[in-house]
Amino acid sequence: MAHEPLTVMAQLSVSATTKAHLAKRQRVDRWVRRILFLAAALSVLVTVAIVYILLSESIQFFRQVPLLSFLTDRQWTPLFSDAHFGILPLLSATLVVAAIALLVAVPGGTLVAIYLSEFAPVKVRDTTKPVLELLGAIPTVVYGYFALLFVTPLLQKLMPELPGFNLLAPGLVMGVMIIPYISSISEDAMRAVPRQLREASYAMGATRLQTASRVVFPTAFSGIAAAYILGMSRAIGETMVVAIAAGLQPNFTMNPLEPAATMTAYIVQVSMGDVPHGSIAYQTIFAVGLTLFSITLLFNALGLLLRKRIREVY
Repeated sequence: MAHEPLTVMAQLSVSATTKAHLAKRQRVDRWVRRILFLAAALSVLVTVAIVYILLSESIQFFRQVPLLSFLTDRQWTPLFSDAHFGILPLLSATLVVAAIALLVAVPGGTLVAIYLSEFAPVKVRDTTKPVLELLGAIPTVVYGYFALLFVTPLLQKLMPELPGFNLLAPGLVMGVMIIPYISSISEDAMRAVPRQLREASYAMGATRLQTASRVVFPTAFSGIAAAYILGMSRAIGETMVVAIAAGLQPNFTMNPLEPAATMTAYIVQVSMGDVPHGSIAYQTIFAVGLTLFSITLLFNALGLLLRKRIREVY
């Protein structure tokens, strides 16, 4: 009986220590939540600030240039005395280069991802994937000069009439540049497919190729679609490759064998020039940037919709 007060005191001491520990953990959790909230809010604020700058400067531009003329005029000569402000030449070149890049990157990245996920030995996968990801770390200016000084002369041997600046060479090089992005994300998505689905497919008599193409790929297509959207956004927003190898002369064409300026290349060209701040030529940068932002946003929205539909199906 004499030990009961000591036992009660010990229990009270343990209870007090536990409460203090819980209170400390709760304080830490609150601070962690606040820090995470601030990080998320900062990213949102930066995005809102970018949109605000684009809209505010673009509104000034569209007060002087009709929107219909901006969307339909086939000439883009904002720095000339006879100025035209049609976005179609820049838009057509951007879409042509992006299409060529995706024609290279989507099948190439998908095949690489399927091989690494379903067929490659562990040692090959552990060696190949870091090498592929290393390609994504190469500065884009290096890819630009590679397209101009290596790929273009190589193509000229096959097509002697090909000019030194063209849309084909940077499109091909950009496709190779984007392959690591698509293959890495797609491979992660396919590796996340439950092993039971593969085993069930094998139990039904399917081969590894049939399992990869008819079970794993459809199941992981939600993540693969995200890789495609990322690659598309990367191709549309690429700057240095097209600025170096595609040319800086706006040209309304869908022919990849001709030189033309993309939207990002034009932004670089004007940003490096002596354009007066606040002038109509200066404001064209923001109008083009807003167009580029809108296209990327549209593709991302379509990608999210596609992923939702695919998840409903599978």
